[in-house]
Amino acid sequence: MQPELTETANPAAGRDVYSVTRLNREVRAVLEGSFPPLWVQGEISNLARPASGHWYFSLKDKNSQVRCAMFKNRNRLIRFTPENGMEVLVRAAVGLYEGRGEFQLIVEQLEPAGVGALQKAFEELKARLDKEGLFAAARKRSLPPFPGSIGVITSPTGAAVRDILHVLARRWPRARIIVYPVPVQGEGAAAQIARALATAGRRAEADVLILARGGGSLEDLWAFNEETVARAVVASPIPVVAGVGHEIDFTIADFAADVRAPTPSAAAEAVSPDAAEQAERVNALRNKLLGQINQRLRKIGEQLRYCEKRLPHPARRLQTVNQHLDGLSLRLEKAVGAVITGKRSQLLKQQAGINHYNPKQLLKYHQSRCRHLQEKLHSGIGHRLGALREKLENTAHNLHTVSPLVTLERGYAIITRAGETPIVRDASALRPGDVIRARLARGRVDATVNKVSDEE
Repeated sequence: MQPELTETANPAAGRDVYSVTRLNREVRAVLEGSFPPLWVQGEISNLARPASGHWYFSLKDKNSQVRCAMFKNRNRLIRFTPENGMEVLVRAAVGLYEGRGEFQLIVEQLEPAGVGALQKAFEELKARLDKEGLFAAARKRSLPPFPGSIGVITSPTGAAVRDILHVLARRWPRARIIVYPVPVQGEGAAAQIARALATAGRRAEADVLILARGGGSLEDLWAFNEETVARAVVASPIPVVAGVGHEIDFTIADFAADVRAPTPSAAAEAVSPDAAEQAERVNALRNKLLGQINQRLRKIGEQLRYCEKRLPHPARRLQTVNQHLDGLSLRLEKAVGAVITGKRSQLLKQQAGINHYNPKQLLKYHQSRCRHLQEKLHSGIGHRLGALREKLENTAHNLHTVSPLVTLERGYAIITRAGETPIVRDASALRPGDVIRARLARGRVDATVNKVSDEE
């Protein structure tokens, strides 16, 4: 039996469902992140130029086509008018127009197809020379602030040289202008430009060089994109200012030069100070210097007058000096007297100290002390012997008083068993036949006990 489906069942439950907007946005992100800017060649068709100023067209070949958009901020730099059927080369980023889900190219550069090879050669040479360090900022030299002579390498018949001479005559008329005439386009122009740079460097007659020409197409400016010109600019011992084409034009010579100016006139302004401005600056500095000098003179004058007021009359100054010398003389006499007195006192103390340590004095002192100590020793020995003799007599007397010999003198005897030391004090301790020894006042007697009686 099939389960019954209700109206509340959600068939998308548990699934990641994309909206169309989300899908287009993520596809656009994938496309833009997967392709770097590309060079694409094709034929223009369906060209549209709305009032917004943006350009929309298709780029096609015999098999395919792709939509393209070039916005106003980019197409305003284009110097030609694109038309349907024109073969062009575009540099574009790959993208997607989300509103319609259309794959498209966002064009950044647009040029006729014939110019593409030159542009590619330009980019390759620029990258290679940049890698070698020819464009490094550390290599760039500063321009002289006040050049005495200015060299101009350009066509002698072009508008560029007239603009440069006009600007230099207006801004810095005192400079000497040296023109090195060269062709600025066509075959062999690059070699002649390089030779002119080398000649100017060898002659060393200019303080700064201007390399210039007017505007033109990439082909017209190509002489300034040659490697020989770039290396000649770098090798020049004189600083080089490049003023080639218009503001939007860039050449290899611009990158190699010490300073890049957007136009020939701007190059002339870069190398020349404004004479009127410098004159104003000099006048301002002159006025400032004069003001400081006057202020310094006034200050010195005030100091001089102050010193004149404080400077005493020479005679008064001499009196003061003499008085000061007299005071110093008196102080010196007192000081010398005090020093002499002090030294004399020290001498007397030292003499007394020397006498105190004189060997004769010490000998007399120690002899007298020895006699005194000898007398004191004899007296002490006598007193000590008398005291000891008296003590000995008293001790002997006391000892004699308690001595058993005194008792024996009165007729008593000390009885001990023969060969034993304990004194016999009780007759009951003896037996008939025991050998006893009697210690008398003088001598001893050995006897044999015949009878023992305990009578009192």
